[in-house]
Amino acid sequence: MSSFSFSRRNRKTAAAVATLAAAALVLSGCAATDGGSAGGDLTLKIGTALPQTGSLAFLGPPEEAGVALAIKDINEANKGIQVEVEWGDSGDLDNKAYETEIPRLLNAGVKAIVGAASSGTSLAFIDQVVGAGVLQFSPANTSPTLTTYDDKGLYFRTAPSDLLQGEVLGNLMAADGHEKIAMIVLNDAYGTGLRDATQASFEAAGGEVLAAPTFNAGDTNFSAQISEVLATSPDAIVLISFDEAKTIIPALVSQFPAENLYMVDGNLANYSEDFEPGTLTGAKGTAPGLDPDTIRDFLNRMEENWVAEGNASLDEVFLYGPESYDAVVLLALAALAAGSVEGADMAGKLQEVSGGSGAGTKCTSFAECADIINGGGVADYDGVSSPVTFDEFGDPTQGNILISIYGDDNTYTAVK
Repeated sequence: MSSFSFSRRNRKTAAAVATLAAAALVLSGCAATDGGSAGGDLTLKIGTALPQTGSLAFLGPPEEAGVALAIKDINEANKGIQVEVEWGDSGDLDNKAYETEIPRLLNAGVKAIVGAASSGTSLAFIDQVVGAGVLQFSPANTSPTLTTYDDKGLYFRTAPSDLLQGEVLGNLMAADGHEKIAMIVLNDAYGTGLRDATQASFEAAGGEVLAAPTFNAGDTNFSAQISEVLATSPDAIVLISFDEAKTIIPALVSQFPAENLYMVDGNLANYSEDFEPGTLTGAKGTAPGLDPDTIRDFLNRMEENWVAEGNASLDEVFLYGPESYDAVVLLALAALAAGSVEGADMAGKLQEVSGGSGAGTKCTSFAECADIINGGGVADYDGVSSPVTFDEFGDPTQGNILISIYGDDNTYTAVK
């Protein structure tokens, strides 16, 4: 496991920051009192726009499981706020489920939307969400584009930017002795952002990128991209994709050794039922997160609660479940600190309750942090996924990137 701290180098202009602050002030001034007020019980209604369908559907269950456990913990704590949820499907850029789901969630009166998983999908509806004064909080968006996006101060994420994952992936391949690589890349904000970060890191380590053909969401034939990368005779190949990996991998590894294949969070999945045994033996991958063994008690609780609610087992696929849990806990803490469930009011407290202001008392559970807030103090929540610690753009300033390796059964385990 590799753990890094980083800081943002890109900064908006003073004019843009002033505009953002003004927008937040206007929204705050219009805040209604529905949902409770300071000193009384609050009811926070959130919606989810997570992938129940589409090319990232394998991430939907662990993300929704994280949300479900957070709601259970918050409501059972009974610390002055209750959370209600309206479940929704983000889909992807191909099936565009969000086109009907986002209006439905907004019409239902949600004050925050947790999602999407895909950066490109979030970018497709972020204007609609923040334009309605609703806070958008993604547990899995990693595109650097979102750092300085004009989000009216209403967008946050618990996953670190791909500036971090790209750095780790590029250095990993160099450390593994590779000097010349090629990439097959999804042509969206996530794919191209991770490509650029990986290339910069690998080249800084002395390596060379020979080719990086792209494909578009919805494509089903990848023979041209596979032929292009293989023609360069690379030492290693990076696959930056979502569910398209199920089509690409068999065709690729029939001509290229799997142990020199590198995958990323968008396709780091359990393929035990998709491929013949041994298909992915030795392939490696990177993804935000922690070694499951270090948070096993939490993951067991998440699994047990998810199954108890009538869902199928997560089968050890926990990607972005902890980040989803932290997102909901932070929303509830921000609402409690603000005494309001309005989007702008919660946004105004999220950096504080994450420890980004540097003025809070450390705490590691909703109940513990809520007691600090209810006692008149400032809470600094350190989450399950990371310490979080938001900067002024709603990005976490610390994150963990886990390196994993595939075994003969086409499932992955953390590299020790």
